[in-house]
Amino acid sequence: MKLYYRELGEGTPLIILHGLFGSSDNWLSVGKVLAEAYKVYMLDQRNHGQSPHSEEHSYEAMAEDLKEFIETHGIEKPIVLGHSMGGKTAMTFAVKYPDLLDKLIVVDIAPRGYPVHHDVILEGLFSINLNALESRQEADQQLARFVPDLGTRQFLLKNLTRNSEGQFEWRINLKVINDTIQIIGKGMDKGLSKALPTLFIRGLKSHYIKDEDFDLIYQLFPGAQIESVANAGHWVHAEKPQEIIDIVRGFLGKS
Repeated sequence: MKLYYRELGEGTPLIILHGLFGSSDNWLSVGKVLAEAYKVYMLDQRNHGQSPHSEEHSYEAMAEDLKEFIETHGIEKPIVLGHSMGGKTAMTFAVKYPDLLDKLIVVDIAPRGYPVHHDVILEGLFSINLNALESRQEADQQLARFVPDLGTRQFLLKNLTRNSEGQFEWRINLKVINDTIQIIGKGMDKGLSKALPTLFIRGLKSHYIKDEDFDLIYQLFPGAQIESVANAGHWVHAEKPQEIIDIVRGFLGKS
């Protein structure tokens, strides 16, 4: 699958993968700064952003998409950074193709399984009647019945666009994401078979990487480093962009 991507900077290649319901522009601010020292590729994963839709939505498929992207663009040994769903894609890719990347950075996701917890968000998105929708403000009002947090609604509604006829539609493949949501939460049962510089970053206000996840991280990714960002939740890069930049730069400079 040929993924949509944004490309910035020159130097050592750094590929960034967004999370569920996200897109490449979620990382644009951080990517612009990192592009001062790296050639940054920000990808839209399948069924997200401006990339193609598919009936298959699994980490194995997304890892193969990443492999195809690297090979198509002739990228040698990139650093791969993934957030949330993108972090699971990055981990899956690293375990399957450890010789194709130089370093791995995983943001606010552990290799464990997660129970389905996006039910209300999905219900809210499906509740919006796109055929009758007249404005983004109206969509926000409808979604607010399910998602009270304004920031989360703004993030989700970035996926709302108009087609050539002016009608609202979703950029994300909402049906397939809903049908495969249990797959998105699945854990990993295999880890790296050889050493690879690996960094996990977590927000201390997030529940995605808990202290009790450390043993599994070290088991599957031997020698991994774990850094925590204070006063940050799951969207660490949006809440504390400078801290993320400093941690990533520090890791890449030392490793």
